[in-house]
Amino acid sequence: MPETPPQNHLEEDVSIHIFSVSAAMVGVCLTVIGLIRVVITFGKADTVADDLLAADAFLFLVACLLSYSALRTRSKHRMHRRERIADSMFILAMILMVIICGFITFAIAIPGK
Repeated sequence: MPETPPQNHLEEDVSIHIFSVSAAMVGVCLTVIGLIRVVITFGKADTVADDLLAADAFLFLVACLLSYSALRTRSKHRMHRRERIADSMFILAMILMVIICGFITFAIAIPGK
């Protein structure tokens, strides 16, 4: 019989998902920053999206580190608190990502604005 109750196992699963997806999203943000810089260099569009993506990558990194910390801690109370903060940071970063997509779409649709 396992030592941890099923509820605790589900919470660890959430932290694992936040950790892996946040780490991947940091890479996505950095890749898109590079692509946007190439577009700006060729003069086809200018946007603040690359600056916002840098901030978004930082939010995903914070969510990633907090979820990792939640996985490593032994205190249930501390794990729950860090997991909630990681979850909030992840949702905030995803909302910012959608807003950035709007900026990128606007910059591509209306070049020179």
